Amino acid sequence: MPFRAAVVQIGSVPFDKEATVEKVVRYINEGAATGAKLLVFPEALVSAYPKGADFGARVGGRLPRGRDDFLRYHKSAIDVPGPEVGEIAAAAREAGVHVVIGVIERDSGTLYCTVLFFGPEQGYLGKHRKLMPTASERLIWGFGDGSTLPVYDTAIGRLGSVICWENYMPLMRTAMYAKKIQLYCAPTADDRDTWQATMRHIALEGRCFVLSACQYITRGAFPDDYDAIQGDEPDTVLMRGGSLIVSPLGEVLAGPNFDCECILTADLNLDDITRGKYDFDAVGHYARPDVFRLLVDESAKPAMLNSVGFAESGE
Repeated sequence: MPFRAAVVQIGSVPFDKEATVEKVVRYINEGAATGAKLLVFPEALVSAYPKGADFGARVGGRLPRGRDDFLRYHKSAIDVPGPEVGEIAAAAREAGVHVVIGVIERDSGTLYCTVLFFGPEQGYLGKHRKLMPTASERLIWGFGDGSTLPVYDTAIGRLGSVICWENYMPLMRTAMYAKKIQLYCAPTADDRDTWQATMRHIALEGRCFVLSACQYITRGAFPDDYDAIQGDEPDTVLMRGGSLIVSPLGEVLAGPNFDCECILTADLNLDDITRGKYDFDAVGHYARPDVFRLLVDESAKPAMLNSVGFAESGE
């Protein structure tokens, strides 16, 4: 049965997780008021994607200010589970919607770029940690492992997420297609024109609906002492959005918007996925498993195991 979905193009309240979650809850309610049953928010929304920051890093050395920058970033990250997760879960339940949202997750001294999933009945469903931070992201974020690659079988369809440039990893895309993903959520910080072509390609390749959300945010949203390479003019746009929704045959159903914070909606019919797979199914009749096969290790990779081989953490 057709339903409405939305991508929510908003910016963080950088380094203020409480204010950012308050904004998220407000937009969950606004998105639900459009009739949307699925709301997809950007990468690292809670509480910041530190666009343009260098954290004082130099080859062979780190400046003291960079350690203070990381301390602020660490303090504004969230624990999963934790109170902020509970607030978003409660909002999703109250609004009766599914929510997919990018957060910065804190686990001891390490930060992860993580996507959280919420349902209208269960609340918090689980998470996906970004497997491969890109370029300077590796300085401030840890690497996820194969234990958080979920695709959830929900009332509105099979729901999963691939974050930003993970979408350029063909083997990861193949793994998601093999999990029969239908609602392919792509929170991102990539606001280039070329991102649109990537999203359309994935929709065509996977014969799935692709929903990509990017922040729209200016320099003025960040603290005065934020050291961004783009400069300090408050109106300087650090991320310009470009969020969009794409059909299984590559048609752009909503967006892109490069101008402002907004909610973009489209009505989705999962039967269009089957119509699309009539002539192409990347992991079905168009696959050649006699020639190509993919091995995916979905086991957790903790730093320490106890004496009987189990992770000491609850992950």
